[in-house]
This record gives sequence, C-alpha cells and structure tokens, in this order.
Amino acid sequence: MMSPVLSADALGAPDLSQKVNFNEKIGAPQFISGKLTQPSSNAPEKIVMDYFNQKQDVFKFKGDASLSFKVVEKKKDKLGFTYLRVQQMYKGTPVYAAELTAHVNKDGVLTAVSGAPVPNLADKQSLKAAKSLSKKDALAAGEKDLVTEIGSEPTYEYAPESKLVIYVKDGQAHQAYLVNYNFLDPKPGNWNYFIDAASGDILDKVNEIHEAGGKPGGNGITGTDAVGTGTGVLGDSKSLNTTLSSSTYYLQDNTRGGGVFTYDASNRQRLPGSLWADADNKFNASYDGAAVDAHYYAGETYDYYKAVHNRNSYDGNGAALKSTVHYSRNYNNAFWNGQQMVYGDGDGSTFVPLSGGLDVVAHELTHAVTDTTADLIYQNESGAINESMSDIFGTLLEYHTGNNPDWEIGEDIYTPGVSGDALRSMSDPAKYNDPDHYSVRYTGTGDNGGVHINSGIGNKAAYLLSQGGTHYGVKVTGIGPDKVGDIYYRALTQYLTPSSNYSQLRSAVVQSASDLYGAGSSEVASVNAAFNAVGVN
Repeated sequence: MMSPVLSADALGAPDLSQKVNFNEKIGAPQFISGKLTQPSSNAPEKIVMDYFNQKQDVFKFKGDASLSFKVVEKKKDKLGFTYLRVQQMYKGTPVYAAELTAHVNKDGVLTAVSGAPVPNLADKQSLKAAKSLSKKDALAAGEKDLVTEIGSEPTYEYAPESKLVIYVKDGQAHQAYLVNYNFLDPKPGNWNYFIDAASGDILDKVNEIHEAGGKPGGNGITGTDAVGTGTGVLGDSKSLNTTLSSSTYYLQDNTRGGGVFTYDASNRQRLPGSLWADADNKFNASYDGAAVDAHYYAGETYDYYKAVHNRNSYDGNGAALKSTVHYSRNYNNAFWNGQQMVYGDGDGSTFVPLSGGLDVVAHELTHAVTDTTADLIYQNESGAINESMSDIFGTLLEYHTGNNPDWEIGEDIYTPGVSGDALRSMSDPAKYNDPDHYSVRYTGTGDNGGVHINSGIGNKAAYLLSQGGTHYGVKVTGIGPDKVGDIYYRALTQYLTPSSNYSQLRSAVVQSASDLYGAGSSEVASVNAAFNAVGVN
C-alpha cells in the first residue's frame, strides 16, 4: 500500500494542514492537498507552474516546469475552483498515463495536486537510445503480434493509429509508439500496443474494450420530431423520442445534445448498422424490445448527467449517443468500443438482450464519461476503478429514475431462469467471489489484471458510503445515493488520473467530499470510514 499521509515538512508546506499521499513504488507523490501556496492574483497556470518549479526536488524534474508539464485542459467549476489537467512531457513527447490535475481556489491558492509524474526522466539512459523504428514498422510489428493474439487477421473499424509517447515499464523509460487497433472481427477488440521505437520490442499490450462482464457524431436522417411508444425487453411500455422522415419513424432523438441514435446490427458484426425504422411509431414487436430499451435508457442516462451534474453527454460537449443492438448471434455481452455502445442479445439462458438493464446501459455510457475525463487505464487497479465507477453510476441511475433500485449489477438481464442472482453485487461482492477488502484483492493477470474482479473493493466502499453498515469491524454512517453521486462524479472528472490506484481514489474521494461539504464534515468522516472498512489507506 501507499503511505497515506506524510508530515507537512516532507514538502516544506506553508500550512500544517497539508496532506501528502506518497507512492513509494515510483518515488513520487500521487496526491497533495492543503494550502499549497499563498493567495495570488496570477493566472492559475502560472500558479501551478511556479509551484512545480519550487518543488523540483519533490517532482524530480530538471529545467523549467513549462518544459516538463503542459496544461491540456482548464475549467472553472460551480464551487469557484479552477482545475487544470496537466500532461507530463519529455522533450516535447507526452509521457503515457502521466497526467496530473491541479485545483486553484477563488483566492488564487493551489489546494490540491493529484497524479504521479514519472520522476527523474532526464537521468534515464534508456531514453538516449536512437529512435530507429518508423511508424510504419511499428504498425506492422504490432499487427503481427495481434494476429497471433486473436488467431486471425482483424477487420479494422478504422485504420490503425500511431503516436510517439514515453512509456515506462518496470522503472525503465522508453521512447515508444502507441498503436491502437480497433476491430470487431474475429471478436471485438480495441487494443493498445506499446512498441519500443529503438528496438522494435513490444513493451506492453492491453485490450481497452470496456465490457459489462465510427467517431462521435450521428449518421442520422433529416425529419420531424415525433413521440412514439414501445415495449421493452421485460415487457414494459415506454415513450420514445423519434424522427419522422418520408412516412417512416426512426429511433433518432433530436432533443438531447447531439442526438440519441439506435441501430440494428441484424445479428451481424457490423457497426453501427442501420438506423432503426418503423412504419407506425409503435415499437411493440419482440424484435423491437432491445432497441426500445437501448434508446430509452440512453436518454435517461443523458438526462441524469445533464440534470444532476450539468454534463452535456459523455464528453461534456453534446456528443451523439450511438447504440447498436442485436449485435452478432447469442452474444453474451455489451461493451463500449471507444465510439459507441454495443449490445448482444444473449443466448436466452445466460442473458436476455443486455440493453434491457438500465444499470447495464448506464454502466457502458459511464465508461464513455471516464474515457473523456480521468481516462483510467483499463488494466490492474486503475481498470478496477474504471469498472467500479461504471457500476456505481449504473446503480445511481436506478435510484435517480426509481427503476427498482438495488445494489446488484445486471440483475434484470442475467440468467432469466434463475431468480435473485446478478453479474456482481455491490453490497456483498463476495457473493460472486469478488473481493470486498483490499487485503484479499486479486493479483493475477487474468481479466486485464482483475478489472471486473477487483471492482468489488470500490463497489463495497461506495455501497457502505451510501447505505451505511459495519464491515471488517468498521462502522460507516451512510450519506445516501445522491451525495455519493456528487462526490464520486467530482472525483472522477476532476481528481482521478489515468494511472490512479485505490489509494489515490481514496484521496480523490476525500478531497471531493471536503470541497463539497467541508473538511470537518460528517460526509468526509463517512468517506474515510468507508475506505477504512475495505482496507484502502
């Protein structure tokens, strides 16, 4: 585990309230909070860069901070904080997963820095090797390994993309090409390969398809807004926003952001498929059910993020929400492929059509929110937090809409012949052999390093924070789902970074609760108790 709090002396802090979460493995702080600077009228960017320059010995870089760190995003939030996302750089090249966030309050005081930079890059001899591999050679090297990995040549959704990054593995820094391969056939994949630019060696690879177990923007039609009805997977009736064009009604909702579009893959592996059409605006056939629910629940998820968190679609800028149903045959999964939601019909025994579960739809769309904010790497602890965030907001959607809320995931669409079971349980992860405490976390390489398995740790903490209870002898006072949503949304969008681990998640959630309710609030006390209960320091 990481050291949760160091004395203020560790950073020469101007205020004794300063707290430091230090990542001993990499030798750098991963979360610092408190009164980090004196009030200032300078621009937030200058305040942050001046702080980095003053703390070169802490962040372990050489030269001016503006050469090692680049501000890539700046926003002001409703509490008056200006928060910045900062990318670590090395000689103009981004350092993969080395992002930080910084918060400056309305008085010009830096109050938090989240994220761990890679220390001492200037001293890494491995970065002095000449870059001898071309981008074309890197693409070919990754593709050769990919064919071995998946068993045949893939059919790409779009041409593989490559960019130069600094990639750190086992303490060694490499100039590397990050190559993305996105495809559906022979099975869905969104693979990131890291290929050494000097030797051509494959340093790492990970499939970033976010599972439940074209670019943003709609390819819609022009017409008149209409309202139809439909029957969902479970037989319930729903009102649907549709579009009338040339005497045909389409599942195209023009009232939300850049639109909500629902497509039919016709049991083939193609995306997005054909825009769902109907002659009378009544979508009541059994084949319609998966489309009805995908369309309706995507709209409800959009409404939740907009009404509760003032977020306009998953990217905050009104991106179109695209869903494809009836994907492949007997496909027992749903996924976010980096561009859209995709839902299988299930085999009728393990699953019914997966879009029939609101928590499943909200889970997939929350992966999209994560992709455009914290961008948590889908591997190991950061991947487990990624999965946990999707489970948390999937459940919060059930509470927000009053849709039979519970703390089970996928219960509506899983094993129709078996009552009372689910894919995962947030209230009792051990029910499905997932860990409910950090001490019993999975440490193997399966499941991308346990992204679904170890999500149980974060899920249990969120459940306890909302509902209260005693776990491993620690009593937690619940604060309710609404406050949990506010705190976790802030943590996800403003404090978490791509390589966050569970210790950093705790710091992020504590800080978010402090921002919203005050450092001495009962909400902060409950957050600390919840993470104590699951063994995260």
